[in-house]
Amino acid sequence: MTDFNQHEKDFLNQITRVVEENISDENFGVSELAEAINMSRSNLLRRLKKSTGLSVSLFIRQVRLKRAMELLVNSSQNVTEVSYAVGFSSISYFIKCFREEYGFPPGEASKRWQPEEPTSPIEGKPVHEKSKIAWGLAVLTALVLVIAYFAFKPSSQSAPLQLEKSIAVLPFKNDSSDSTNIYLINGLLESTLNNLQKINDLRVISRTSSEKYRNTNKSIPEIAKELNVNYFVEGSGQKIGNQILLNIQLIDAVTDKQLWAKQYTREVTSIFELQQEIAISIASEIQAVITPEEQNRIEKIPTDNLEAYDYFLKGQNQYVIGNTESLQEAIKYFNKAIELDEQFALAHAGLAMSYYYLDIFREDKRYTAEINNHSDKALLYDPKLAESLMAKAMYYMHNQEYALVVPYLERALEYNPNSAFVINTLSDFYANVRPNTEKYLEYALKGIQLNEAANDSVMNSYIYLHLSNALIQTGFVDEALMYADRSLEYFPGNAYTNYAKAYMLYAKNHDLDETSSLLVREWKKDTTRLDILQEVAKVYYYKRDYDSAYFYYQKFINQREAAHLNIYVHQNATIGVVFEKTGHKEEAKAFFDEYLDFVKQDESIYKNIMLSVYYAYHNDFEKSLEYLELFSEEDNYQYWLVLFDDDPLTEKIRNLPEHKRLMKKIESKFWKNHERIRASLEEKGLLKPLTQLK
Repeated sequence: MTDFNQHEKDFLNQITRVVEENISDENFGVSELAEAINMSRSNLLRRLKKSTGLSVSLFIRQVRLKRAMELLVNSSQNVTEVSYAVGFSSISYFIKCFREEYGFPPGEASKRWQPEEPTSPIEGKPVHEKSKIAWGLAVLTALVLVIAYFAFKPSSQSAPLQLEKSIAVLPFKNDSSDSTNIYLINGLLESTLNNLQKINDLRVISRTSSEKYRNTNKSIPEIAKELNVNYFVEGSGQKIGNQILLNIQLIDAVTDKQLWAKQYTREVTSIFELQQEIAISIASEIQAVITPEEQNRIEKIPTDNLEAYDYFLKGQNQYVIGNTESLQEAIKYFNKAIELDEQFALAHAGLAMSYYYLDIFREDKRYTAEINNHSDKALLYDPKLAESLMAKAMYYMHNQEYALVVPYLERALEYNPNSAFVINTLSDFYANVRPNTEKYLEYALKGIQLNEAANDSVMNSYIYLHLSNALIQTGFVDEALMYADRSLEYFPGNAYTNYAKAYMLYAKNHDLDETSSLLVREWKKDTTRLDILQEVAKVYYYKRDYDSAYFYYQKFINQREAAHLNIYVHQNATIGVVFEKTGHKEEAKAFFDEYLDFVKQDESIYKNIMLSVYYAYHNDFEKSLEYLELFSEEDNYQYWLVLFDDDPLTEKIRNLPEHKRLMKKIESKFWKNHERIRASLEEKGLLKPLTQLK
């Protein structure tokens, strides 16, 4: 035990007492302790480090665990009750910390704890059993009073709100004049980011977003505002011979003050321990909870062969660049890594993903076998590696086996909850491949949290367009318009946002004249845009201006056929109505036939509603109502089905009581889902009130 002088003892007794007074408050941390004793964080850290060798957060944890031991030994509270009583909200994390401190789990405390025999301060004799009991009761009474105080004191006196544990890892700098070392520095950046992303208690901004600031002149508070984070990690380093020299610092993003810093000088052979220590130290400093499962994933060594890992880092550096040439270079390095370690799961996953991106835009797929082979090997050698699961999901997307994609992506997200790639892939999947408005919106909202301020204004514009589209499909009209406007602020020329906004305004104003005017204006900016052209025609169809609708549909059909495109086939029933109304009955029949063939093969949730409108128009009301009944059992359909309830295709059946009943059921279910989704997203902290978003 260190021989403290009286001044040091008084200081330690003071801060121990303050921590004990706030023992049940899980949010009581470094900032709160510093404020309570009127010291700056940096002074508190220096003084405590000098006296005990501990960081402030570790000291607080020790006090909590000491109290936990006292309660477990001297009270009747169980492990869960004690965990909450000493400020641990995660039972598994409490058990992990307790085991690290005492060498056994808290459930064995009463059996295995062997304290020194306490003495009476007056007589110097062992304390009798009754005194022990009385002391234990006094501890419990004090604890109850502390809990009661914090539970019932006025909100104006409550402890300061803890900052969200949001963090961005800025690009590391290469301190060496040897530019060939950049792959190693980038590798340390990537590993730090990847390890932090595995911690569910953190929100970690994607590398895509932070890469923008590699050569920026902006201040930390300016970047913090753009990225919407509270903490930054900065790093620089170099490799000299077989040594890695690395400087890491954690910064308070708002004040631009250093919270923690460390210089590392390590042998290359210790690179994995270095990566783990950096992530765990950063997480500990901002008091992020690391579960035992997350700790195991962080501490897992990817390969025992350092030469193989060196090749992997070189390959990863090329993979991140992402063009054809760099992907081919990445494949060379990943293959060299695997030659040295056949069971290197990360390298196999890197190969599978590199081949996937080489093939992604090719009609004739060349690398199906390679993607399948290496994704299988990645899973074989490490089935709990997020990259292994992502690689296998890519194979199924590549092979259009969409039903098998989601389980792999969801498990990858479980192992890496901050992966922007996985989240954005899931968002796109539920928007386009297997439409589900609730999941589309949830993943779009999660994605925006990790992709704040991407590399350029155009990218930002499309990110916000993506989110506004997800919002409008679920009935969040005002929120959708707000993000559409934000999209246009970044890129006023974004025609996709402008024409999506035309429909959002219709949802707000119900003015088809305004909608048609806005769409025509967008189409005239680029008359090759078939997506906008068919929307212009469709709005005139809803206005019952069939001549104008025919004019625009004819242009659309001519361009579609000239380009040999098989797109918007689901709109052929609408086109059929327009052609029939304008006297082109033979062509109308052909469009209806093509539409019916398409719908019969459709596997989406909209199949039954599409069949219902077809049979309604063709006077088979029994079949129409039968399919409408089936559709009414679906969930998470798009707002447009409720909004556009005056479709000419259903004009003949609309007044039938059964049709009215089913449409009312469909509309009622939509808005009930809307409110449920709102509550769910607000509870998860993904959707804030509109006043907070502006």
